[in-house]
Formats: sequence, structure tokens, C-alpha cells
Amino acid sequence: MRESIQLPIIDLTSPDPISTARAIRQACVDVGFFYLINHGVDEKLFKEVLEQSKNFFSLPLEDKMKLVRRNHRGYTPLYAEKLDTSSTTQGDSKESFYIGSLEGKSVVSKLNQWPAEEVLPSWRSTMEDYHRRVLDVGIRLISLIALALDLDEDFFHKAGACDSPNGFLRLLHYPGELQLSEQVVYGASAHSDYGMLTLLATDGVGGLQVCREKFNRPQIWEDVHHLSGAFIVNIGDMMERWTNCLFRSTLHRVMPTGQERYSMAFFLDPNPDCMVECLKSCCSDSSPPRYPPIRAGEYLEERLKVTYVS
Repeated sequence: MRESIQLPIIDLTSPDPISTARAIRQACVDVGFFYLINHGVDEKLFKEVLEQSKNFFSLPLEDKMKLVRRNHRGYTPLYAEKLDTSSTTQGDSKESFYIGSLEGKSVVSKLNQWPAEEVLPSWRSTMEDYHRRVLDVGIRLISLIALALDLDEDFFHKAGACDSPNGFLRLLHYPGELQLSEQVVYGASAHSDYGMLTLLATDGVGGLQVCREKFNRPQIWEDVHHLSGAFIVNIGDMMERWTNCLFRSTLHRVMPTGQERYSMAFFLDPNPDCMVECLKSCCSDSSPPRYPPIRAGEYLEERLKVTYVS
């Protein structure tokens, strides 16, 4: 029998931000994952996004390929990604659709691809609504994370991270029926997220697992259960780097369950020009910075280069 993990629960409407920040700090140091409740994104919108996501992935492959990924936006077919670059499998058993930043003074916000309105009515407006609402949740949460790091509440805003932040929504579909293979098949092979923060919503179907001690062998994987109405939040590699490894970017994966699975992952990353360097509250003479400063956009671009099989 597989083990399960009981993630901490963080309430975004708590009237005591200091206690909430302490709880976030403990969660990020211990496991790097937590549930976020009372975040303000209502259940009706979750259901609409899930339904519209199913509508897109139900289209014929030739129609989906008209929107194939360009500039990290659009459709990625089955097996086109391999998140665990050491794996010998053909690729991860999932298909996805990326939606990048909606706002901004540059052309970046115009790079998104959208299904035609006559094919999927209201699809774009639903996704844009969800994107904006989850971005707002992430910005509120990042202020509490600043407090959790013994920084001013507006630290990440002053550092430029929240000035036109790089928010990506990724719709994911894991098929229930898989091709027969002698290899182990992963929905999403073992990886840690590259960026600052991820907010995940799912349809309730299981499969998500975490490995708290990624350098230990053998690795111990624990199931993460669905909590209705909650986001599953996890720290990414960039935040781990920013905090000098105080906050943990935890290895995770999605295993096939024999059921179709849909999820929506929102990746909140800093403005690409934001400089990511060790926080003063996370280093000392006995714990000097482990990484040199780097611009957020440069860091993410390097990480993304090795993800795609094709």
C-alpha cells in the first residue's frame, strides 16, 4: 500500500497574516507543498474551465495541431515532453495547452494562441477570466511568502517580480487508456517546477505524488489527495534558489490511474528582467549564497530548453 502525505492547509482569508506567514514558512521548509483554501476563485469558474479544457482536448488531433506550441504557448501533444530528462521512456503521457501572460507593455502578451470562437465559443474569455483571477491569488500569496521569509510584505513588488509578472496557465489532460509498453509509463515523470510558485487545480482524480527527499535512494513517493475547492501550491526551483535552499522545491510526478485526469497548473514567475539573487534573510557567514545572481527570464529559458522531446 502506497503512503499518503497530509499537506498543511493555508487559509488566505485568515485575519492574522503573521501566523499565516509562519505556517507557510513551516510548510515550505518541511515539504514545499501546501493546500490553499478560501482563495476567492469560485467553484463555478473551476467547473467552467474544466469543461472548456475537456472540450479542447476532445477535438481531433489535426485541429489541435493547428495551435501547436510556439514561443511556449499553445498545444503540446502526447509524449512531446519528458520532464525527467534522465528517463529512457519515449515521453510523458499527457497533452497540454499553454496560455502565457495576458497583460504587458511588450508584444509578449500577444504571443498566445486561441481556438477559433466558432469552434469553441467562450473558450478564450473563460481562460482569460481564470488566468486573471489565479494571478491575483498568486500575487496575494507572494506577499505572505515575503513575510514568511522575514522580509517586508511588499519585498517582491519592490524587487520588480510583480511588475508584469510572467504568469502561465497550463491545461493538462492525462488519458485513461495507455498504449501497451514494456517501459514504465508516467503521466508526468519526476521533476521539480522551474519557477517561483505553482498553483494547481484538478478534477479530483488522483495520481499526483511527491518525494520529499529527492537525493535519497530509494526514493519514497507519497500520494497527494485532492481537497475540494483548494489549490495545491508548491515552491519552484527559482524560489528555492532565491531562498538559498531554505524553501524546498520538491520532486513530484503524476502516475497513471486508469482514469482520465484533467488539471490546471498556474505558474507564477517574476518579470523576466527581475534579478534573482540570494535573499539577505536567507544567508549568513556560516551559510553563504549557493548560487550567483541571474535574471529570471534567462534562468527559465535555460531550464525549458531541455524539456521537449520534439
